[in-house]
Amino acid sequence: MAVIPKILVFAGSVRSGAFSGRTADVAQKELAMQGAEVTRISLGDYPLPIMDEDLETQKGIPENALKLGRLIAAHDGLLIATPEYNGSLPPLLKNSIDWVSRIRRDGGRSFRPFPGKPAGLCSSSDGKFAGIRCINHLRAVLVRCQMEVVTPECSVSGAGEAFGDDGHFRDERLRQSMERLCRTLIETSRMLSTRIEA
Repeated sequence: MAVIPKILVFAGSVRSGAFSGRTADVAQKELAMQGAEVTRISLGDYPLPIMDEDLETQKGIPENALKLGRLIAAHDGLLIATPEYNGSLPPLLKNSIDWVSRIRRDGGRSFRPFPGKPAGLCSSSDGKFAGIRCINHLRAVLVRCQMEVVTPECSVSGAGEAFGDDGHFRDERLRQSMERLCRTLIETSRMLSTRIEA
């Protein structure tokens, strides 16, 4: 019997009505429809100080970074939907990644949440570039964290008009793009699972 992969989904923005949040909604539904067990979180529930190695030396890894790291470790893969800020990653998302990447131990055991973990990426923008500059930066950062970022991605341009009243994409090509991304992420997550139950 095939393992049902557990996928963690979150957006890089916590703004009310954010296009990245709406894109994450579409991904959440598509992943579930394809048979994944999906957990949806908000990074706003894991507030963190600005990454600062002096702070880390004085106080250690913040508890919310450890909580987020444990949650990532308890899933087979991640799906991140990011907005684009000035052609790159939003600070909330980058800061969360930076803190989790600093984790080396949890209690008495060696613990690194990112290496080997599959990730699927979405981006969104109200403009015509669909956040593709940001998604390329995010891919580079996650690869540097030794994550297994799948090749298909879903980038939503003209996001203000991209979503129907049912919350799904209006455009069939976008629907197919999300379907392909989710299918590849599920297959990769199943194959590379290193899940650590929280």
